[in-house]
Parts: sequence; C-alpha cells; structure tokens
Amino acid sequence: MQLRVAGAQIPVTRDVSSNLAEILQAIEFAKAESADILLTPEGSLSGYTPHFDASEVATALGEVTAAAQESGVGLALGTCFLEPGEERPHNQIRFYSAQGEYLGFHSKTLTCGSLTDTPQGEINDYAVSPLRTFQLGEVTLAGLICNDLWANPGCTPGPDPHLTQQLSRMGAQVIFHAVNGGRDGGPWSRQVAWPYHESNLRMRAQAGGLWIVTADNCDPLGIPCSAPSGVVDPKGQWVVKTANTGRDYFVHTIELGDG
Repeated sequence: MQLRVAGAQIPVTRDVSSNLAEILQAIEFAKAESADILLTPEGSLSGYTPHFDASEVATALGEVTAAAQESGVGLALGTCFLEPGEERPHNQIRFYSAQGEYLGFHSKTLTCGSLTDTPQGEINDYAVSPLRTFQLGEVTLAGLICNDLWANPGCTPGPDPHLTQQLSRMGAQVIFHAVNGGRDGGPWSRQVAWPYHESNLRMRAQAGGLWIVTADNCDPLGIPCSAPSGVVDPKGQWVVKTANTGRDYFVHTIELGDG
C-alpha cells in the first residue's frame, strides 16, 4: 500500500491573496509529481492569526479546493477558519481527498499561552476540537499543528499529552504536521529551538511507529525556518528534507505494510 505525499515550505503572511497564489503553485507542483495529498504550513491560507476576514478566507478556500480537485490532489491544508455558528475560529488542518471530498479537520490542541495563573495568548483565541483520525482510502491519517507535536515547555501551560502517542493508539499511520514556528535567525532559534524541534519530530515518529510529514512557513525568506520540512519514517529517520531557508517543495512515496 502506497501514499505519495507532497509538502510545501512556503511563505505565509496575513495577505490572503498572496497565500492563495502560493498554495495554487504548490498544488501545481503536487500535480506534476503525481502526489496523492499535499501538506501546507500552519495558517497557510488565512495567515497565522485569529483576526482574519472570514468571508475572504472562505472564498479563497473554494478556489483552493476546486484547483486541488481538478488536479486530482488531496489536501492537508493549514488555515485558520471560522466554522458556521461558532464565535471563535479554529486553527486547522483541513483534509480533502483527491476527488474533493471534505474529510474533516484537525484543530490545534496545544495552543500556546503564557505560563501564568491565567494563561494569555492564542490559548484564548482559538476553539479546540477532540483529537481524531481520517480515512484516505486504506490509509489512516491524522493532523497535528506546530506545538501539538513538540509541546514546547516554555509556552505550553498544561502537561505534555503526547498527542503522537495518542494518535498511534487510535490507529494513525501517517501524521501531517503543519508548522508556523517563531524564529529570529539568532543563536537561540538556531542552536536551541531548531534541534529541539527536529529531535522531537524524529523521536516521536520512532516512539509511535508513525510516518510524519511536516511543512513550515518560510517567511521572512532570508531567515532559516523554525524546523525542518520533509518526511520522517517510523524509525525516526529523514527520508526527504528541504533546505533550511526559503521556499521549497518535497515529495515522497510512503510504503505502508504490516510493519
């Protein structure tokens, strides 16, 4: 059983039209590479913010899903999105099949906040939904968003719930990890945050016996990303990895067997 995955390390800004153009270009790459599904970074359509024009994002989402369906490419699309009837947006990965069927969304679970008695930050901005898996043909997928995976102790008010382990027990075979990590290009970002993120990707893949497909935001283009983009196998080894800085794409055929 095979799953051909593509990923886009692309710039994510608060300009929805620019984000849309980047995603459409990534879909063209995925189509050319005959990928089954494309992963984009956290907030790649809306921008990484709870303050967006919900109508504009919904219209742009329609363009993205139509283009993906026409190209025969499934989506693991990172975007913030306001669900009908809800007051707060979700920070999501929205899953679609190559035929355009909407499979549902993963909602960022470990939203970041200050380590205070009353945490402040995105923990107050986004709604959260229960952890779940998704079925794409015979493959069981799941999503995690940025801090969901590495549970940075400097911005996670609660204990680490080991979401990768939970998803492994729920039957997930491949986790799509959308990232939009903070960084400044300085020593802490490069010497501490980057190796922490990379080690967590590798160790959690190995511990859960999971494939992890991960893609980060690369804006601003001149500063290295907060984490590697690419594919990690269930032994914790990179099978494909992008450049550290700037716009880049990747593709890999995952072979899924009986273990």
